[in-house]
Amino acid sequence: MTESELDLLSINTIRTLSMDAVQAANSGHPGTPMALAPVVYELWNRVMSFDPQDPIWPNRDRFVLSCGHASMLLYSMLHLTKTQSVNPKYEAIGTPTVSIDDIKKFRQLDSRCAGHPEYRWTSGVETTTGPLGQGLATSVGMAIARRWLAGHFNKPGFTVYDYDIYALAGDGCLMEGVAAEAASLAGHLGLAELCWIYDNNKITIEGDTHLAFSEDVATRFIGYGWNVTRVGDANDLEMLARAYKTFQKTTDRPTLIIVDSHIGYGSRKQDTHSVHGSPLGEDEIKYVKRAYGWPEDAKFLVPDGVYDHFAQGIGARSAAARAAWQTMLGAYAKEYPALAEEQKLMQKRELPTGWDKDFPTYKADAKGLSGRTASGQVLNALAKNVPWLIGGSADLAPSTLTRLTFEGAGDFSAHETGRNLHYGIREHAMAAAMNGIALSKVRNYGSGFFVFADYCRPPIRLASIMEIPVIHIFTHDSIGVGEDGPTHQPIEHLASLRAIPGLIVLRPGDANEVVEAWRLIAGIKHHPVVLVLSRQDMPTLDRTKYGAASGLTKGAYILADAEGGKPDVILMATGTEVSLVLAAHEKLTAAGVKSRVVSMPSWELFEEQDEAYRDMVLPPEINARIAVEFASSFGWERYTGRRGKIIAMKTFGASAPLKELQTKFGFHPDQIVSTAKSLITASGSSGK
Repeated sequence: MTESELDLLSINTIRTLSMDAVQAANSGHPGTPMALAPVVYELWNRVMSFDPQDPIWPNRDRFVLSCGHASMLLYSMLHLTKTQSVNPKYEAIGTPTVSIDDIKKFRQLDSRCAGHPEYRWTSGVETTTGPLGQGLATSVGMAIARRWLAGHFNKPGFTVYDYDIYALAGDGCLMEGVAAEAASLAGHLGLAELCWIYDNNKITIEGDTHLAFSEDVATRFIGYGWNVTRVGDANDLEMLARAYKTFQKTTDRPTLIIVDSHIGYGSRKQDTHSVHGSPLGEDEIKYVKRAYGWPEDAKFLVPDGVYDHFAQGIGARSAAARAAWQTMLGAYAKEYPALAEEQKLMQKRELPTGWDKDFPTYKADAKGLSGRTASGQVLNALAKNVPWLIGGSADLAPSTLTRLTFEGAGDFSAHETGRNLHYGIREHAMAAAMNGIALSKVRNYGSGFFVFADYCRPPIRLASIMEIPVIHIFTHDSIGVGEDGPTHQPIEHLASLRAIPGLIVLRPGDANEVVEAWRLIAGIKHHPVVLVLSRQDMPTLDRTKYGAASGLTKGAYILADAEGGKPDVILMATGTEVSLVLAAHEKLTAAGVKSRVVSMPSWELFEEQDEAYRDMVLPPEINARIAVEFASSFGWERYTGRRGKIIAMKTFGASAPLKELQTKFGFHPDQIVSTAKSLITASGSSGK
């Protein structure tokens, strides 16, 4: 069989596997995999350096399927290349990541072939995709990480990192605002490691793109500072090869390859929209297979020679590249042992010795300092000793205090590979790029005002699904923002983020809780974290008098207690409100009322504790409970119970100094004391 015949046989195998899988599931999108099979085939088998025997090889090329509905494209490639599964210990376990049985169970429970590609579930999937545009923006983070890795680790004669990132997208991805933000950032940074492939098929769910999308995409990307090239026919392997070479030769900017395709290639259906979003039907599949010269009744057929063709292509080429890289790395380790050790620790998300040696301990201080101030100091102490911790903000580092200021930290730009990133006013793209950086095993953080967490929610949610340790730092955490008014005062944001499974939300109540929050964050490997910090000062608590700040690691802990440890009322709070309930506690104690103060910086961590601990902190028999938070009351019922009270926000805030807002909305120690006494009376306890 000639090379061109093997090419076509392999391409049609991708197409027919996709058709059969979608038909068997009676669900999915067959059109895009059918149309783009040549594009992906040429990229994988002739261009990409990706070793199926080691799909987590650090210097592999990355492939991101931003149009995640075309997932059978990726699953077909992972199956045909015999990509191996890797377990959570980063070990190949000798089984294929996508078997033919997985493909037969496409979109079914426990199949490795979920409806949209899922990172961590299927080896070889570089990021979870589905929400359009997210894959593109995540790929920008991957390119930032690749640039930073090369700048940090590469040395003369030793190229540790030089991989490329390819992302495949459709019209829907390019319409999403996050893709525009990300493309603008990538062009500004000159990320030549990045190649987006745009499937210009002119079809979306509602029909032809003329309904809502008529811009000149090429001119738009030229304006972003990208190199743009075009392939007029998705089936033209020669032109595709030329386009990929153009990308590889471009060294000063990212590349967009516009590929013109016809969705559902080979189908006789006139309604291309239906081909895009639903199974073809058995009769149509038989027609298409006849057009391909395929046995029309054969299902999930991989003809003789196809597996071998991929093994001799991407398999042999990439195995040789990986072997050469590993040999080089051995020599590198002798020449640069410290950097080699960093590379090893980073890949396994481990921490170096002495990572927390410079963490401060704050003395008791009635004035104290803001959460953002303490965090900035601890962050710098941590980053100084964890060289692969990088990050930035959406143009707010002077306010979030997240700039790394120690000697050598530097800036990341088109010409520098320092550790301070500048995302511009692009919160959505920042959060998605953070996922891409974390997926590249580089630890990173991003920051902004808490109210703008709304712009970051889709990537935060994806980070939780993927179980990756991104760090979101949000300051200006409450109505404490004051004069900026309700547009800048986050009310519902704590509740909405607490609702995301797997996300750890931390709102520390003084500077030493901030230290403990960072100590916890540094060691987290499989959860994204949101660190919520105040703009205003918080008293630094006297830890010889009150509970140790290390209690933060359990999510909630007893900060102050009644004599004998048998309170009549429990006062709960987070963040700046902890000092309010402590003041109320002191007043109650002076009045002979037995109260307990519980600092609750993280509901999620508290819920992870065993029942005995939770009952010790919040004894079930005590019904008199008060929760205080400068945010929505939503959710606090689980801790106050029906008989408790919640002093929180039931409206948006207002524009005024904080003290006036506290008076207006009832956040005052005397209000807490009054509420506590009424609850004790209602519960039948004397309070003595």
